[in-house]
Amino acid sequence: MTVDLLLTGATGFIGARVAAAARARPGVHVRTLSRRAPAGRADSTTVPGDLAAPRTLHGGCSGADVLVHCASRVGGDPESVTAVNDLGTKALMEEAVRAGVRRIVYVSTAAVHGRGPFRGVRPGEAPIAPASATSRTRAAAERHVLDAGGLVLRPHLVHGEGDRWVVPGLVGLLRELSATVSGCTALQSMIDVDTLGRAAVAAALSPHHGPGAHFVGHPDPVPASELLAAVCERVERPGGGAAVDVDTARARAAGSPRALHHLGMLTVDHWFADDGFWKDLDCSPGEGFARTFARSAPWYRSYVTKTRR
Repeated sequence: MTVDLLLTGATGFIGARVAAAARARPGVHVRTLSRRAPAGRADSTTVPGDLAAPRTLHGGCSGADVLVHCASRVGGDPESVTAVNDLGTKALMEEAVRAGVRRIVYVSTAAVHGRGPFRGVRPGEAPIAPASATSRTRAAAERHVLDAGGLVLRPHLVHGEGDRWVVPGLVGLLRELSATVSGCTALQSMIDVDTLGRAAVAAALSPHHGPGAHFVGHPDPVPASELLAAVCERVERPGGGAAVDVDTARARAAGSPRALHHLGMLTVDHWFADDGFWKDLDCSPGEGFARTFARSAPWYRSYVTKTRR
């Protein structure tokens, strides 16, 4: 029996991996919601619709067995992120319920819990306390999905080819400091983007995973010292002299909110534990950080070299 899977955000960093993983599954027919598709001309692979214009979503979920929602707006003014993440998701969920979609999965973010520290936190143990407009609207999107009986996936740091935030941001911090940072002891939950794509599809097709929210990361948290060493050794080694301590780094980065955010990545625990997510799932958490990062390092080197120009 063929499963009709409707995907939003198929051209994004995570959504593209979900699309590839879904298309690799026998018996899964993938359609993607696209604001570029001609209105009124849905075909076997695309469905017209724009989350920022809810009226365009009417009828978009018809015929879908499964909906995987990866689209979100990250950054921008509060009105635009609300329009897409909150109001757009609300309208999409209403269409999914109306169409009788039997399975809904939303790829959200652990940032809905705020900036920590979190150490070994399990689902339900931390309050929803978003610290930015983007995270607040994604928390609102989660409520709409959960109200519709859907499954919410909360990765924390997602790395791999196409990542323009986690590793490039650390490179930017090191450039700002002209040094690396010593004394970084935080633990971070991480997952490579290809594994996340496969996991989202597996969860969407799983008979064992009901509604609710799960943290999605590799079971082994990554020490900040290991993350920083991998970036310095495989992507870009900072210029300047000896490593600086955290207090010195904070003083040097004081004028750069982005650099300070990524310094927090090295100094504040964000470790979310959820072994239950992987149990009975037709997908494993895969190899650990060192191996998956090594595969994407050439892409990172090329990308950060371009940003220096």
